[in-house]
Amino acid sequence: MERTAVNYLNNKHQLYVVDGYIGWDPDYRLRCRILTSRAYHALFMRNMLIKPTQEQLETDFKHGADYHIFNAGEFQAPINPSIKGLPNNGVCPVVNLSKKRMTILGTQYAGEMKKGLFGVMHYEMPKRGALSLHSSCNEGKDKKDITLLFGLSGTGKTTLSADPNRSLIGDDEHVWTDKGVFNIEGGCYAKAIGLSRETEPDIFDAIKFGTVVENIKFHPGTRDINYNDISITENTRVSYPLEYINGAKLPAVGGHPKNIFFLTCDAFGVIPPVSKLSPEQVMYHFISGYTAKVAGTEMGVKEP
Repeated sequence: MERTAVNYLNNKHQLYVVDGYIGWDPDYRLRCRILTSRAYHALFMRNMLIKPTQEQLETDFKHGADYHIFNAGEFQAPINPSIKGLPNNGVCPVVNLSKKRMTILGTQYAGEMKKGLFGVMHYEMPKRGALSLHSSCNEGKDKKDITLLFGLSGTGKTTLSADPNRSLIGDDEHVWTDKGVFNIEGGCYAKAIGLSRETEPDIFDAIKFGTVVENIKFHPGTRDINYNDISITENTRVSYPLEYINGAKLPAVGGHPKNIFFLTCDAFGVIPPVSKLSPEQVMYHFISGYTAKVAGTEMGVKEP
Protein backbone atom coordinates (compact mmCIF):
# COMPACT_ATOMS: atom_id res chain seq x y z
CA MET A 1 0.00 0.00 0.00
CA GLU A 2 2.84 2.38 0.81
CA ARG A 3 4.41 1.87 -2.62
CA THR A 4 1.05 2.60 -4.27
CA ALA A 5 0.73 5.86 -2.32
CA VAL A 6 4.32 6.94 -2.99
CA ASN A 7 3.96 6.24 -6.72
CA TYR A 8 0.80 8.35 -6.81
CA LEU A 9 2.45 11.23 -4.94
CA ASN A 10 5.56 11.03 -7.14
CA ASN A 11 3.40 11.67 -10.20
CA LYS A 12 1.78 14.83 -8.85
CA HIS A 13 3.04 18.18 -10.12
CA GLN A 14 2.88 19.72 -6.65
CA LEU A 15 3.09 18.30 -3.15
CA TYR A 16 2.67 19.83 0.29
CA VAL A 17 5.04 18.93 3.14
CA VAL A 18 4.17 19.77 6.74
CA ASP A 19 6.57 19.18 9.63
CA GLY A 20 5.45 19.34 13.23
CA TYR A 21 5.60 17.79 16.67
CA ILE A 22 3.08 15.58 18.45
CA GLY A 23 3.35 16.16 22.19
CA TRP A 24 4.14 19.46 23.98
CA ASP A 25 6.61 17.97 26.45
CA PRO A 26 10.08 17.99 24.81
CA ASP A 27 10.99 14.81 26.73
CA TYR A 28 8.17 12.84 25.07
CA ARG A 29 7.29 14.56 21.79
CA LEU A 30 7.70 12.92 18.38
CA ARG A 31 8.58 14.56 15.08
CA CYS A 32 6.09 14.03 12.26
CA ARG A 33 6.23 14.79 8.53
CA ILE A 34 3.15 14.77 6.29
CA LEU A 35 3.37 14.51 2.51
CA THR A 36 0.09 15.17 0.69
CA SER A 37 -1.25 16.35 -2.64
CA ARG A 38 -4.07 18.42 -1.13
CA ALA A 39 -3.65 21.90 0.36
CA TYR A 40 -6.68 21.16 2.56
CA HIS A 41 -4.86 18.27 4.25
CA ALA A 42 -1.71 20.34 4.69
CA LEU A 43 -3.60 23.22 6.32
CA PHE A 44 -5.50 20.81 8.57
CA MET A 45 -2.29 19.26 9.89
CA ARG A 46 -0.60 22.65 10.19
CA ASN A 47 -3.43 23.47 12.60
CA MET A 48 -3.36 20.16 14.46
CA LEU A 49 0.40 19.63 14.87
CA ILE A 50 2.63 21.67 17.17
CA LYS A 51 4.44 24.17 14.96
CA PRO A 52 8.25 24.09 15.13
CA THR A 53 10.26 27.29 15.01
CA GLN A 54 12.43 28.01 11.97
CA GLU A 55 15.48 26.93 13.98
CA GLN A 56 13.80 23.65 14.94
CA LEU A 57 12.86 23.02 11.31
CA GLU A 58 16.49 23.46 10.29
CA THR A 59 17.85 21.22 13.06
CA ASP A 60 15.25 18.70 14.30
CA PHE A 61 13.76 18.02 10.86
CA LYS A 62 16.93 18.33 8.78
CA HIS A 63 17.23 14.57 8.27
CA GLY A 64 13.56 13.61 8.38
CA ALA A 65 11.15 12.78 11.19
CA ASP A 66 10.21 10.02 13.62
CA TYR A 67 6.98 9.25 11.74
CA HIS A 68 5.94 9.95 8.16
CA ILE A 69 2.42 10.12 6.68
CA PHE A 70 1.91 9.53 2.96
CA ASN A 71 -1.56 10.91 2.27
CA ALA A 72 -2.71 9.79 -1.18
CA GLY A 73 -6.37 9.81 -0.19
CA GLU A 74 -7.48 10.89 -3.67
CA PHE A 75 -6.30 7.52 -5.05
CA GLN A 76 -8.16 4.32 -4.25
CA ALA A 77 -6.37 1.35 -2.74
CA PRO A 78 -6.16 -1.72 -5.00
CA ILE A 79 -9.10 -4.05 -4.41
CA ASN A 80 -7.87 -7.60 -3.89
CA PRO A 81 -10.32 -10.00 -2.19
CA SER A 82 -7.53 -12.54 -1.71
CA ILE A 83 -5.72 -10.29 0.81
CA LYS A 84 -7.14 -10.98 4.25
CA GLY A 85 -8.16 -7.89 6.21
CA LEU A 86 -8.06 -5.50 3.26
CA PRO A 87 -11.35 -3.62 2.74
CA ASN A 88 -12.91 -4.04 -0.69
CA ASN A 89 -14.07 -0.41 -1.05
CA GLY A 90 -10.71 1.16 -1.97
CA VAL A 91 -10.32 2.78 1.47
CA CYS A 92 -7.12 1.88 3.30
CA PRO A 93 -5.57 3.96 6.11
CA VAL A 94 -2.79 1.85 7.65
CA VAL A 95 0.04 2.45 10.14
CA ASN A 96 3.28 0.48 9.97
CA LEU A 97 4.69 0.79 13.49
CA SER A 98 7.94 -1.00 12.66
CA LYS A 99 8.75 1.38 9.79
CA LYS A 100 7.03 4.32 11.56
CA ARG A 101 4.95 5.26 8.53
CA MET A 102 1.26 5.86 7.88
CA THR A 103 -0.30 5.40 4.44
CA ILE A 104 -3.72 6.75 3.45
CA LEU A 105 -5.54 5.63 0.29
CA GLY A 106 -9.14 6.02 -0.81
CA THR A 107 -10.36 8.52 1.81
CA GLN A 108 -9.92 12.28 1.95
CA TYR A 109 -11.20 12.60 5.51
CA ALA A 110 -8.51 14.72 7.21
CA GLY A 111 -9.27 13.18 10.60
CA GLU A 112 -7.54 9.96 9.52
CA MET A 113 -4.17 11.68 10.04
CA LYS A 114 -5.13 13.06 13.45
CA LYS A 115 -6.45 9.73 14.74
CA GLY A 116 -3.59 7.80 13.14
CA LEU A 117 -1.06 9.81 15.12
CA PHE A 118 -3.15 9.39 18.27
CA GLY A 119 -2.85 5.63 17.72
CA VAL A 120 0.91 6.07 17.39
CA MET A 121 1.00 7.80 20.78
CA HIS A 122 -1.03 4.93 22.31
CA TYR A 123 1.76 2.64 21.11
CA GLU A 124 4.79 4.80 21.92
CA MET A 125 3.90 6.42 25.25
CA PRO A 126 3.29 3.28 27.37
CA LYS A 127 6.76 2.08 26.32
CA ARG A 128 8.09 5.21 28.04
CA GLY A 129 5.99 4.68 31.17
CA ALA A 130 3.40 7.32 30.22
CA LEU A 131 -0.39 7.03 29.81
CA SER A 132 -2.06 8.36 26.66
CA LEU A 133 -5.58 9.68 27.23
CA HIS A 134 -8.66 10.41 25.09
CA SER A 135 -9.62 13.43 27.16
CA SER A 136 -9.75 17.20 27.22
CA CYS A 137 -7.95 19.20 29.89
CA ASN A 138 -8.09 22.67 31.43
CA GLU A 139 -6.54 24.53 34.34
CA GLY A 140 -7.87 26.80 37.08
CA LYS A 141 -6.51 30.22 37.88
CA ASP A 142 -4.29 28.93 40.70
CA LYS A 143 -2.42 26.66 38.20
CA LYS A 144 -2.94 23.67 40.54
CA ASP A 145 -6.55 22.89 39.69
CA ILE A 146 -6.08 20.60 36.66
CA THR A 147 -9.17 18.85 35.29
CA LEU A 148 -9.38 15.93 32.84
CA LEU A 149 -12.61 15.25 30.96
CA PHE A 150 -12.77 11.81 29.37
CA GLY A 151 -15.31 10.84 26.73
CA LEU A 152 -15.88 9.45 23.28
CA SER A 153 -16.46 11.80 20.33
CA GLY A 154 -19.61 13.84 20.77
CA THR A 155 -19.86 13.56 24.57
CA GLY A 156 -18.71 17.12 25.31
CA LYS A 157 -14.92 17.15 25.79
CA THR A 158 -14.29 20.17 23.58
CA THR A 159 -17.34 22.16 24.69
CA LEU A 160 -16.67 21.75 28.42
CA SER A 161 -12.93 22.32 28.19
CA ALA A 162 -13.40 25.73 26.49
CA ASP A 163 -14.37 27.41 29.77
CA PRO A 164 -13.88 31.22 29.79
CA ASN A 165 -12.89 31.03 33.48
CA ARG A 166 -10.20 28.38 32.96
CA SER A 167 -7.12 28.02 30.75
CA LEU A 168 -7.42 25.46 27.96
CA ILE A 169 -4.61 22.89 27.83
CA GLY A 170 -6.29 20.80 25.15
CA ASP A 171 -9.61 19.49 23.86
CA ASP A 172 -9.03 15.84 22.89
CA GLU A 173 -5.68 14.06 23.33
CA HIS A 174 -3.27 14.11 26.28
CA VAL A 175 -0.51 12.16 27.98
CA TRP A 176 -0.11 11.74 31.75
CA THR A 177 3.47 11.30 32.94
CA ASP A 178 5.29 11.36 36.28
CA LYS A 179 5.57 15.14 35.80
CA GLY A 180 1.91 15.87 34.97
CA VAL A 181 -0.11 16.12 31.77
CA PHE A 182 0.60 17.53 28.32
CA ASN A 183 -1.45 17.99 25.17
CA ILE A 184 -0.54 15.81 22.20
CA GLU A 185 -1.83 18.30 19.63
CA GLY A 186 -1.27 21.89 18.60
CA GLY A 187 -4.89 22.52 17.69
CA CYS A 188 -8.54 21.66 18.31
CA TYR A 189 -11.02 19.68 16.21
CA ALA A 190 -14.44 20.78 17.44
CA LYS A 191 -17.89 19.59 16.44
CA ALA A 192 -19.81 22.46 14.88
CA ILE A 193 -23.41 21.22 14.79
CA GLY A 194 -25.70 24.00 16.07
CA LEU A 195 -22.69 26.19 16.92
CA SER A 196 -23.42 29.76 18.04
CA ARG A 197 -21.59 32.54 19.87
CA GLU A 198 -24.25 32.47 22.62
CA THR A 199 -23.72 28.80 23.49
CA GLU A 200 -19.99 28.34 22.75
CA PRO A 201 -18.35 31.78 22.41
CA ASP A 202 -14.70 30.67 22.55
CA ILE A 203 -15.11 28.05 19.81
CA PHE A 204 -17.28 30.34 17.67
CA ASP A 205 -14.72 33.15 17.82
CA ALA A 206 -11.90 30.73 16.94
CA ILE A 207 -13.36 30.39 13.44
CA LYS A 208 -11.32 32.90 11.49
CA PHE A 209 -8.67 33.00 8.76
CA GLY A 210 -6.75 29.71 8.85
CA THR A 211 -9.54 27.67 10.43
CA VAL A 212 -10.67 24.60 8.45
CA VAL A 213 -14.46 24.13 8.31
CA GLU A 214 -15.69 20.68 7.24
CA ASN A 215 -19.01 19.31 5.95
CA ILE A 216 -20.86 22.60 6.43
CA LYS A 217 -22.82 24.70 3.94
CA PHE A 218 -23.50 28.43 3.65
CA HIS A 219 -26.81 30.18 3.97
CA PRO A 220 -28.04 30.51 0.35
CA GLY A 221 -26.66 33.55 -1.45
CA THR A 222 -24.26 34.47 1.40
CA ARG A 223 -20.87 33.59 2.78
CA ASP A 224 -22.36 33.04 6.25
CA ILE A 225 -21.93 29.48 7.52
CA ASN A 226 -25.11 27.60 8.39
CA TYR A 227 -24.08 25.55 11.41
CA ASN A 228 -27.53 23.97 11.61
CA ASP A 229 -27.27 22.41 8.14
CA ILE A 230 -26.54 18.69 8.61
CA SER A 231 -27.50 17.64 5.08
CA ILE A 232 -23.97 16.30 4.45
CA THR A 233 -23.50 14.71 7.88
CA GLU A 234 -24.13 15.45 11.55
CA ASN A 235 -20.38 15.19 12.01
CA THR A 236 -19.62 18.81 11.09
CA ARG A 237 -16.21 20.00 12.31
CA VAL A 238 -13.85 22.96 12.62
CA SER A 239 -10.07 22.74 13.02
CA TYR A 240 -8.07 25.64 14.45
CA PRO A 241 -4.76 26.20 16.31
CA LEU A 242 -4.80 26.28 20.11
CA GLU A 243 -3.78 29.92 20.12
CA TYR A 244 -7.10 30.83 18.47
CA ILE A 245 -8.81 30.12 21.82
CA ASN A 246 -8.72 33.04 24.25
CA GLY A 247 -6.94 31.94 27.40
CA ALA A 248 -5.29 28.85 25.93
CA LYS A 249 -2.22 27.80 27.90
CA LEU A 250 0.95 27.66 25.81
CA PRO A 251 3.04 25.54 26.11
CA ALA A 252 0.10 23.18 26.66
CA VAL A 253 1.36 21.40 29.77
CA GLY A 254 0.08 21.18 33.33
CA GLY A 255 0.56 19.47 36.67
CA HIS A 256 -1.15 16.36 37.97
CA PRO A 257 -4.98 16.36 37.66
CA LYS A 258 -7.07 17.24 40.70
CA ASN A 259 -10.42 16.38 39.07
CA ILE A 260 -11.35 13.60 36.62
CA PHE A 261 -14.71 13.49 34.83
CA PHE A 262 -16.10 10.68 32.67
CA LEU A 263 -18.53 12.14 30.11
CA THR A 264 -21.06 9.45 29.24
CA CYS A 265 -23.76 9.64 26.60
CA ASP A 266 -26.14 7.24 28.34
CA ALA A 267 -29.00 6.55 25.91
CA PHE A 268 -30.37 3.80 28.15
CA GLY A 269 -30.84 5.70 31.43
CA VAL A 270 -28.56 3.35 33.38
CA ILE A 271 -26.30 5.91 35.06
CA PRO A 272 -27.53 8.87 37.18
CA PRO A 273 -26.95 12.35 35.69
CA VAL A 274 -24.02 12.92 38.09
CA SER A 275 -22.21 10.12 39.93
CA LYS A 276 -19.27 10.35 42.33
CA LEU A 277 -17.14 7.24 41.93
CA SER A 278 -14.86 5.37 44.31
CA PRO A 279 -11.31 4.61 43.13
CA GLU A 280 -12.40 1.05 42.29
CA GLN A 281 -15.39 2.32 40.28
CA VAL A 282 -13.14 4.79 38.47
CA MET A 283 -10.86 1.95 37.38
CA TYR A 284 -13.82 -0.20 36.32
CA HIS A 285 -15.52 2.50 34.25
CA PHE A 286 -12.21 3.63 32.71
CA ILE A 287 -11.59 0.09 31.46
CA SER A 288 -15.20 -0.62 30.39
CA GLY A 289 -15.75 2.79 28.77
CA TYR A 290 -19.53 2.66 29.02
CA THR A 291 -21.06 5.00 26.44
CA ALA A 292 -23.83 4.65 23.90
CA LYS A 293 -22.84 5.08 20.26
CA VAL A 294 -23.75 8.64 19.30
CA ALA A 295 -25.35 9.62 16.01
CA GLY A 296 -23.07 11.74 13.85
CA THR A 297 -19.73 10.38 14.99
CA GLU A 298 -19.81 6.89 13.44
CA MET A 299 -20.81 5.88 9.93
CA GLY A 300 -24.24 4.27 9.81
CA VAL A 301 -25.30 5.29 13.32
CA LYS A 302 -28.43 7.40 12.89
CA GLU A 303 -29.74 7.38 16.46
CA PRO A 304 -28.15 6.69 19.88
